[in-house]
Formats: sequence, C-alpha cells, structure tokens
Amino acid sequence: MRKDNIYLIGFMGTGKTTVSHKLSELLGFEEIDTDEWIACQQGQSIPEIFENYGEQYFRGLETELLRRLGEGEHKIISCGGGMALKQENVALMQENGVVVLLTAEPETILARVRGDDGRPILNGNMNVSYIQELLAKRLPYYEAAGEVVIATDLRSPQEIAEEIEKKLNSGKICFDF
Repeated sequence: MRKDNIYLIGFMGTGKTTVSHKLSELLGFEEIDTDEWIACQQGQSIPEIFENYGEQYFRGLETELLRRLGEGEHKIISCGGGMALKQENVALMQENGVVVLLTAEPETILARVRGDDGRPILNGNMNVSYIQELLAKRLPYYEAAGEVVIATDLRSPQEIAEEIEKKLNSGKICFDF
C-alpha cells in the first residue's frame, strides 16, 4: 500500500509542531497542525473547547479531521497528544500515511511545556511525576500506533526531520514522495 502522508504523534512537548515545520521545509509537503486547525474551526482555544464541551467532544473533532485529511496526500500532520489514544484514529492514520512517534523523557517534556497554559491536560499538574504517570498510561497506545520511532531529547528539530526523511527513504516503509 502506498503511504502519502506523515503523521507525527506523541506526548505533548515531544516536538511534533516544531519538527513538522522542518520536515515540511525538507520535503515540500503541506503542514497541518490538528490542534491549530480545530481551534480555528471552532473559534476557540483548545482549553476553551475542553472547558465548554469536554474532552470527549474534542476527541470527536480530532477523528472527524483525520477522516477529512485522509482524502489528501503529501501532508505532514502534527497530531495532538491524545490523537493516538483512539483506535479509530490510529486506523485512519495508518491507512493514509506513515505514523511517526516522537518521544522525549518527562524532564525534557516539562522543560518544553513549562509556562504554556494551552495544555489543558497538564493544568494544575505541571510537574515531572504527573507527566511521567500520564506518559506511562499513553505509551502503549503510542507504541502500537507508531511505525517509526524517533527520540527527540537533546536534538534539534532539523536533525529529527532529517532522521525521519532518512528512515522513510530507507526502503523499510513504502512511501510515495
């Protein structure tokens, strides 16, 4: 099966949005950040959507967006941190692209997201132990979804993007550039 899109998944703060910018420059693919797209379409920030409608509503918006994105090709899709928690989402991503899991240690994640109030799941819990606990719950889902795994700790977005391109070109993943 031909894979035409690249889905970046992983916990918040692993570098999905930043890496998608570099990967877009490298490959010339259109870039889509699912959280930004949903916030724009809803006319509300992600924390506002969570507060006004709840997490389940937000997760439904993510699935709807993945269905729409699957119709296109040559896109780099930076997914929200909870996107891979739903099997339907994983199936849609794997059917329409290569799923790249970006990882980072809890300390790295905290350093990257500290002071960012746009992370509703971490509100009131901005500490390593909570991140570690939540990451442990999500990791099996991420690992089951990811076809390529890249650690992002102590690496530049450019280095990560280049490694993704190298792995996609290695012949292990059938990817249509």
